Amino acid sequence: MRFQTPLVPGTLIRRYKRFLADVTLADGQEVTAHCANPGSMMGLADPGMRIWLEPNDDPKKKLKFGWRLVEHENGHFTGVDTAVPNRMLKAALEARKVPGLDAFDTLRAEVPYGEKSRIDFLLSRDGEQDTYIEVKSVTLSRQQGLAEFPDSVTARGTKHLHELANMVAQGHRAVMLYLVQRTDCDRMTLAHDIDPTYARAWLAASASGVQTLALDCHITPRGVELGKPIQILKPSGL
Repeated sequence: MRFQTPLVPGTLIRRYKRFLADVTLADGQEVTAHCANPGSMMGLADPGMRIWLEPNDDPKKKLKFGWRLVEHENGHFTGVDTAVPNRMLKAALEARKVPGLDAFDTLRAEVPYGEKSRIDFLLSRDGEQDTYIEVKSVTLSRQQGLAEFPDSVTARGTKHLHELANMVAQGHRAVMLYLVQRTDCDRMTLAHDIDPTYARAWLAASASGVQTLALDCHITPRGVELGKPIQILKPSGL
């Protein structure tokens, strides 16, 4: 998935009100960018970090820049836009490029299910069980090479795990898919110390038959591409 507009580098001044960020561009101009990430962005929103913005000339948008990437000192990138995973994965699913999720007749997105929830993707095939896919963006890393989810307490994420387990109980297939939007991680785990309730819900969902898949990404200022499956480690402390 290529960015629609070439990204421009800048230096983060501050992130505030979750969805806003003040940034200094290379020419010294200060702008406010939209931050499409409701999480804590732990380790990704420190003042002085080098980040990349996507300009836009859409008259319907109040802010003319969107924050897309963080560039780390080691040359690696983290994608901070939580809308990217679903857009990229939809294209990959349609192209039959997601391992283990390539056998279906119809693909639907945002289908209502469970208790006032919407599943990210529902795969269907005549004569076979439906496949319910929930997608989460993973951006936290506190240990070299290891990505973690979540970066803050997520009651909504816990609810989604319960919903997936219910789908399995009803005879369907359910997949919890973590998209690791970091180029410096080759393993993933659950951040038990940040949200022990979520970690326990993941263990229970896994025991009930919910499958877990973690995929990495190839990220540059030109775009983001789906990568390969990576190892998922059992959360420590459980």
